[in-house]
Amino acid sequence: MEILRVENLVKEYGEGETKVRALDSISFSVERGEFLAIIGPSGSGKSTLLHILGGVDRPTSGKVYMGDEDVYALNEESLAIFRRRQVGLIYQFYNLIPVLNVVENITLPVLMDGREVNKNRLEELLKALGLEDKRGSLPNQLSGGQQQRVSIGRALMNAPAVVLADEPTGNLDSKNSREIVELLKMSNKNYKQTLIVITHDEQIALQADRIISLEDGLIVKDDRIRRA
Repeated sequence: MEILRVENLVKEYGEGETKVRALDSISFSVERGEFLAIIGPSGSGKSTLLHILGGVDRPTSGKVYMGDEDVYALNEESLAIFRRRQVGLIYQFYNLIPVLNVVENITLPVLMDGREVNKNRLEELLKALGLEDKRGSLPNQLSGGQQQRVSIGRALMNAPAVVLADEPTGNLDSKNSREIVELLKMSNKNYKQTLIVITHDEQIALQADRIISLEDGLIVKDDRIRRA
């Protein structure tokens, strides 16, 4: 069942001779529960695509559908609600609030949405993320791997339909990178969440169900991974 569809997506920056087309009329769809990796060289349009999928950056033209909803037909208030409820974003640089502890950072999207925190889900996430004994710690008291776990918890707390991760292991050593990938795969499998990961790491990409390769704003390959 289709969860996300992109139609003729274009994103341009600048004007006249300085105009850059970061995305060039790309189209694809993603099935519910799919683990999709998006790869490509720097400047290929990967992060631009992820930000548009997440409702963070508007396209120049084209459509993004989440289910049957045309995302960019929404007004700004509805788009903000869409981002909080339907999309979980995980960044390379964590983007944690330095004065908030682990629990406060994880539950921030729920509180911003004016909803009550699901305590059972919070405890389940803290256990799955290995953060039960760090719940009162501030970001500067955590390792890089632990900070990224908090970032993942924050993205998953609202039980979003789609989780988008932009180079989630880019600042981590190989051990922490493996653990973060396993956590993302766990959320994909256990919570049936659609997972879209941007990565330069071929080993991460090969664990996905499908790999889309971008180059100069174009999809140059779209491969499904066959498991042995």
